[in-house]
Amino acid sequence: MNHLLKLMDLTEKDIIDILNTADQLKYEKKNGITHHILKGKTLGMIFEKSSTRTRVSFEVGMYDLGGTALFLSARDLQIGRGEPVQDTARVLSRYLDGIMIRTFDQEEVESLAKYGTIPIINGLTDYCHPCQVLADLMTIREHKGGLKGLKMCYIGDGNNMTNSIIVGCIKMGMSVSVACPDGYTPDADIMKWASENGTFECTTDVLKAAKDADVLYTDVWASMGQEGEAEERKKIFKGYQINSDVMAVAHDDAMVLHCLPAHRGEEITDEVLEAHADEIFDEAENRLHAQKAVLVKCLA
Repeated sequence: MNHLLKLMDLTEKDIIDILNTADQLKYEKKNGITHHILKGKTLGMIFEKSSTRTRVSFEVGMYDLGGTALFLSARDLQIGRGEPVQDTARVLSRYLDGIMIRTFDQEEVESLAKYGTIPIINGLTDYCHPCQVLADLMTIREHKGGLKGLKMCYIGDGNNMTNSIIVGCIKMGMSVSVACPDGYTPDADIMKWASENGTFECTTDVLKAAKDADVLYTDVWASMGQEGEAEERKKIFKGYQINSDVMAVAHDDAMVLHCLPAHRGEEITDEVLEAHADEIFDEAENRLHAQKAVLVKCLA
């Protein structure tokens, strides 16, 4: 695997290979088994969007694997002062063994891969969030024993998370239903692909989408960069919440996931989050293990 730019680039076999590697690395870490697979390797971490989980998990991950991680904010790089991305890619390729970037525009990630000569890992863009969904799939598989045949229901904004959930789950043989308000649906091309390659539904009806779900998923109503829309979005997304009514129509053993941070009382009730906290914080932990697997596949 040369890069992780988006899940659409991966096959089902690629994803299974990453998940199996993540499971092994998690087992080894829990049992104190050293795995310095990336000894002597250096990862540059470019952050044009701030983060808690992405920064800490990648930095700890590289340390666990015996390598070094460099934190590079937009303030630290000439790319933040107008240097073309193709020049940045060429320069950093001379210094580093890989780059993880968390930014706004998917095209910036694709350009780094096009012009650089080292692996590029997408830590998040406005279009997709592949690292998060690999951790999500890992968590579902841990709790459910498998993925194929399960129903995923996503409730909320049709954002980067939704785009990647649709692709990842459909590729792994899950069905996907999405409930979101008119005008806030996922990427049209991704929805078309999902309809042609699996079982997919997008509706404005939350209870219809959640019926018989095995996994319920949500995200904040206003993502990073949309803070100015927060109050308006609260009105639009009112009712697009995982609560007791939604849980009642899902399967009795349905699990709940949230990519965090959560706004309790908005997209999810405090009651539901606390009842499913083990699953949600397993999911957060698995960012570390899934990303270590990606690092191994790209950099080793």
